[in-house]
Amino acid sequence: MTELPQSVDATSDLLRSGDYLANRSLATALYLSLSLGRPLFLEGEAGVGKTEIAKVLSETLGRKLLRLQCYEGLDVTTAVYEWNYSRQMVEIRMAEAAGERDRDKLEADLFGDAFLIKRPLLQALEVQP
Repeated sequence: MTELPQSVDATSDLLRSGDYLANRSLATALYLSLSLGRPLFLEGEAGVGKTEIAKVLSETLGRKLLRLQCYEGLDVTTAVYEWNYSRQMVEIRMAEAAGERDRDKLEADLFGDAFLIKRPLLQALEVQP
């Protein structure tokens, strides 16, 4: 993992090393976001380079990129998490076939991490090693 840039100019250089040319105001906003450890919300028309900035920062800093494509109709289930319903059903059928009677244990298992499909927002909130 690469060290964070220590100045606005270093941020510009970092972006340039990833073939992204940023003006001073964008480099300043990115530098402040990185140095304060705070998110930066970028908005704009399609094709202006929002995703490319994230890709370049991810690559040059050696970080994982988590991407959430926003669109009308996007709901919390799609953005945060969902349950692996088909796998839960298989587990229920297997428990029934095995004669499992402990409903509390089965419920705890069914709603554990093994059956959770983590979407981008939940992944972003997890502590990374």
